[in-house]
Amino acid sequence: MGAHGVAEEVWRASPGSVLVRHDLSALSSGLVRRWVDGVPTELTLAHGCVSCTLREDLLPLLASLGGRVVLDLDPALEPEAVCLALVDEPVRVETVVSVVDRATWSVDATGDATLGERGIGLPSDERTVAQVVVGQVEFADALVLTGPAGDDVLTAVLDRVAPGTPRFELSSLDVDALLAVPVGRRFTPAFGPLLRGVPLEPAAGVSVVRFTARRPFHPMRLHDALDVLLDGVVRARGRVWVISQPSRVMWLESAGGGLSVGAVGTWLAAQDDWSTVDSERRAFASLDWDPEFGDRGQEVVVVCLHASGESVLAALEGALVTDEELAMGPELEFVDPFSEWHEMEEL
Repeated sequence: MGAHGVAEEVWRASPGSVLVRHDLSALSSGLVRRWVDGVPTELTLAHGCVSCTLREDLLPLLASLGGRVVLDLDPALEPEAVCLALVDEPVRVETVVSVVDRATWSVDATGDATLGERGIGLPSDERTVAQVVVGQVEFADALVLTGPAGDDVLTAVLDRVAPGTPRFELSSLDVDALLAVPVGRRFTPAFGPLLRGVPLEPAAGVSVVRFTARRPFHPMRLHDALDVLLDGVVRARGRVWVISQPSRVMWLESAGGGLSVGAVGTWLAAQDDWSTVDSERRAFASLDWDPEFGDRGQEVVVVCLHASGESVLAALEGALVTDEELAMGPELEFVDPFSEWHEMEEL
């Protein structure tokens, strides 16, 4: 019994609830299969894509059903994206549960296969399986583990990727206890602490390294250095300051062989008016305010499985600008491979 089985167990333990399941395996032809309490429906979308499925079918369906809905997501639909889409909808998310298969999760979380290559969703979907499975674990309020216990490496990884998230064994699942898990903070702010609850001591070959610096990255050297995060790293995430974009806060996030970088806002030091800035962000920035650079700085946290933490730190250190480049910054013209990268949702 995997993810589908867990959803059915929750459904059976919730009288009056409705079980909704989607199958996006035929999405490339514009076809979506959907079950509501076991009754199948085939839908043809004008544009066969994951976002259209979310917008054109799932959101209206959830709003129309009322009562408790147990939503069994297709692997191509990520829980964070669904919850983000529901923020302004008349729907309240109670609990997000992710199922972790001990037999496959670690391999998936460190690989570079895309969803399209795995036959999940659209062939053109370039999200990696690692990005999806790590994101599912990171965003969950509770985890259900399948397969034989005793995997110390997986335990150490989960301790660092999802610290404090309650875990349940599928073989002895207590659905009432699962549903009683307190809802966590839905979206991790890009401007808050990155190490909250994360064990810093290595365990079972898994380690955490934190890179910080009070000078910007050189854009091309950073671009080249990021390869160090794509092999043997389970998760990297953090705030990045690039000298060619002095006002923009860049957010870096990697999982396995997948990586994304995008702008998530403006440094406070580059803003004249703070009246609309979240008070928590202002307080966090004030704790480490630099007289010259303000809140600008680097902070990247990396969970290493097979990678050398020292190599990661050395690669990032080598991507920083030199004293001469920092002094001449406004006069230099940098080739910036990040200038065309997309704006990300503020996390």
